[in-house]
Amino acid sequence: MRYADRADAGEPRADDEAPHVLIVDDDHRIRSLLERFLRKEGFRVTSAESAGQARKRLEGFLFDAVVLDVMMPGEDGFSLLATLRADANPPLPVLMLTARTEPDQRIHGLELGADDYLGKPFEPRELALRLTNLMRRRPETQRFVRFGRFVFDIRREELSSEGEPIRLTDRERRLMRLFASRPGATIPRHELVADEDLGDRAIDVQINRLRRKLEDDPAAPRYLQTIRGLGYRLLADPTET
Repeated sequence: MRYADRADAGEPRADDEAPHVLIVDDDHRIRSLLERFLRKEGFRVTSAESAGQARKRLEGFLFDAVVLDVMMPGEDGFSLLATLRADANPPLPVLMLTARTEPDQRIHGLELGADDYLGKPFEPRELALRLTNLMRRRPETQRFVRFGRFVFDIRREELSSEGEPIRLTDRERRLMRLFASRPGATIPRHELVADEDLGDRAIDVQINRLRRKLEDDPAAPRYLQTIRGLGYRLLADPTET
């Protein structure tokens, strides 16, 4: 059956370990059907009806793949794809979904970094299989970052100390996600300011609040370090091999 005919997609599965897919399409009917079908197939699904809404979703969640429509009102899928390829590290697998399958459109998407193309109409099962194959080819990323007695779960965005959870505010959680995604690397101040939409002084306040939860002596931080003139870094334990 084509995507327009598949209605029996079952109930969503609540599985925190399932791969998380972002669907970006301005067609409500397609979004709704794909949400139901992919959840039945074992995916977690979040959707967006525009590129702008997708950007907000990407700021708030971690995803394993993106299904991206090309032709949308306002900003199109190619523009969002270019941003994803510039910002995401490691790059997210992106499957372009479009009714426009002319060779020049496909080539343009591939030049921008799309991993796969699927034209409308399509079989939902084929889309699910293509997503699975894309994620299998994606390099393994580190899920847990350890530093001293602390562990940060990047997927769940949870911090614990010797097995006991530590409460984080939404802003602290976003900061930890950013630091943990690049352990040992210096995150420039301007990137932190832009990511949090805060001024320089406000970033310093947020860092100091986070240090009070991570450091025995926040005035002499061991883990969340200041790199003078550049920014901050999270000094994590070496990964085991």
